[in-house]
Parts: sequence; C-alpha cells; structure tokens
Amino acid sequence: MDPRHIHISDYNYPLPDERIAKFPLTQRDHSKLLVFDHGDISEDIFYNIPSHLPKGALMVFNNTRVIQARMHFRKETGALIEVFLLEPAEPVDYELMFQTNGHCAWHCLVGNLKKWKEGKLSRTFEVNGKSVCLSVERLHEERTSHWVDFQWDNHEVSFAEILDIAGELPIPPYLNRESQESDKTTYQTVYSKIKGSVAAPTAGLHFTDNVLAEIDAHGIEREELTLHVGAGTFKPVKSEEIEGHEMHTEYICVNKQTIDKLIAHGGKAIAVGTTSVRTLESLYYMGVKLHANPNLTEEQLHVTQWEPYEYAERLATEGNAPLDTVEALRAISDYLDRNSRKSLHSSTQIIIAPGFKYRIVNILVTNFHQPQSTLLLLVSALVNGHWRCIYDYALSHDFRFLSYGDSCLIKVED
Repeated sequence: MDPRHIHISDYNYPLPDERIAKFPLTQRDHSKLLVFDHGDISEDIFYNIPSHLPKGALMVFNNTRVIQARMHFRKETGALIEVFLLEPAEPVDYELMFQTNGHCAWHCLVGNLKKWKEGKLSRTFEVNGKSVCLSVERLHEERTSHWVDFQWDNHEVSFAEILDIAGELPIPPYLNRESQESDKTTYQTVYSKIKGSVAAPTAGLHFTDNVLAEIDAHGIEREELTLHVGAGTFKPVKSEEIEGHEMHTEYICVNKQTIDKLIAHGGKAIAVGTTSVRTLESLYYMGVKLHANPNLTEEQLHVTQWEPYEYAERLATEGNAPLDTVEALRAISDYLDRNSRKSLHSSTQIIIAPGFKYRIVNILVTNFHQPQSTLLLLVSALVNGHWRCIYDYALSHDFRFLSYGDSCLIKVED
C-alpha cells in the first residue's frame, strides 16, 4: 500500500485517562520496560536495559533541552494572553537567540488571540536582582503561527535569563494539569544540554547517571545529536489519510564525530526516542543527495516529508539498488571535511510510516504514544505492522502511557 493512503483510523486504540501517567515515578529508572525482541514480548524494569542491548553497539541520544516556552501577559482589561514560543525568527540561530540582549523575535502560537487585536503587552519582573520590563508585539500572522517581537529595557539581561524567570515549562497538553516546580527537573533528560525544545524527548526521561554508567560498562558506545522538538509533535492527524497531514519542520545538528562513529558501526545504531530516529534516518537521505551532488548547501539537504518514498519509487522504476548506508554517511563526513565543519546543521520534515525502509535504526527505546499519531506510525513501520500486539500487552499489563509513562525497547532484524 502507498503510505500516503494509510488511514489513520487504523492506528486507533482505547486509552483511558487513568492509563496516562500524570507524573513520573520518583525514581525515573524504576519504570517498567516492555521488551519486543523480534516478535517475542516480555517485561522488566528499566534499570536492567543494558542487559537487553548487544555489547559493542552504538546508542544515540538527543541532547536537546526544553525551554520555558510558555509566557503569559495580562491586558489592562484583565484578559490573559498566552504566547507560546515555537522557533526563533530573528536571529534564527538558537544559540545566538538565547544570548540576545534587548530584542528578538519568535514564531509563536497565541492563546486568547481574539482579545489581542493590536498593540503591545508588557510585564515587569526581576532577573538576578535587576528590574526588567518585557514587551511583546504581534507583527504579522503566518500560516500556522504569528511573528511576535520581544523587547526589554535592560541590556545586561539575556533572553535566556528572561525565559528562566518569566517563562513556564510547556508540559504536554494531554496531561491536563498545570506545570509544577518539579517538572523543571523531571521533564528534562539527565543529559540535556542544548536549549531549544518545547517538548522533551521523553524516551530519555527514564535514564539516570547510574543506567548510563551501566551502559558504558556493558561496552556500548554513546553519541549525542540535537533535534529541537517543536509543538508540532503534538499536532493530531486530522485527515482521513496521512497524505493530508503536513509534518512540521525540525532542525537538527549532528557532529562529524557522530557521523564517523555511525560509519564505524556499519551504519547501524540504537536510537533513544523517536526524535533520534527521525534525525538518524534523515541523515541517510542527506547523504544520498551529497553523494549525487557534493556541492549542495546545508539548506538544500532538507529532507521533505515524502522524500524517502519518492526515492524508493524512483529506484524501482529505474531498476537500481539504493545507496549503501555507509556510503551515504561517508558522503556527509567528506562534505564536512571539505568545508572544514565540525557538525552538520540542517532540517527535516520526514514522516516515517509503514512502507518506510529503515536504513540506520534497528533498535529503538521509546515510550507508548497517543492513538492515531505519527509516532505510532513510526513504531509500526519498525515492527512491520505488529504495533497492536505491543500495545495490547502494555494495556493488559498495567503499563503507564505517554510522556511520563513506562518504556518500550524494540529490537528488530537488520
């Protein structure tokens, strides 16, 4: 079946509200672990995950850090306006954005929009004992968001410091509760480093320093990449067929060292979380482009939503074999060498659904996802359509679901 014509209703399952974990366990590595091993299902405790992984493998983590992206402003009329940061507009670079002093702009969602027709909103607060007046102005509407201008009157204060004081952590909407102080710790992975996400890569929430040390002791190499998770990760599929669903753009950064480690491991890796999957699998198609044209820019390496399927269709028509995964990765490594770059910065809109051929990931650590979601499609593609037996087992064996829920380890054939 053409993946474009998959009916999202075929990926529904009953998820009672009481099965959604509203809070994490006190000890994050004590969550339950469902193990899907080439079709066999068993369960364990997450801290035992190293014993289920092959020695000598490469494990890849997403080191993005969640920012306090939700901000509230009160109009003189008393109306409360929510400004939800999606991605930087000016400057567009995340690192430069958080260092800005006095002015920046973001693409944002706006809550209670009908009450904010025009004009500036402002609020005053203290940052490290310094008074700051922050004002926001909605300049123009975009396709799915708004361009919002931020200005503040104390140039000694960076935007990162403003978010730490004035922002709120954007916990997932399906938790149906307000964020709490504890979420600032529990909704971050222990290895998070690079600020930019508005949602956590939740598969990583189960890891502790002890588990990571055990993984090292087990002879498994660890590498990190960065994909900043956008609010689009919660965007429901509203079309009957997934062809009508537009994937959001996600920005990635992968170090050359990680590319070379992937090459050394034969182009295979254990992915921690669906964000790592989307990054790793996008690398293959970026490498395919560079193998054909080594002079492309990083912007031209962007992977479009249906590109993997179009590539497969073209190969089938021409009667050609796909480019070897290691060769694709070598094309990226050579590209970085030629341009004296230590890392690759690009973007992806990849959708992974049944019919997708995995090139790099053969083991996945993930949580249990929402019904009728693109994340469930990604899992189904990895297990050759057998997602329902995994979810039936989890539902009948008291597993906790979604961001703060339990974990699932999926091992498949190469």
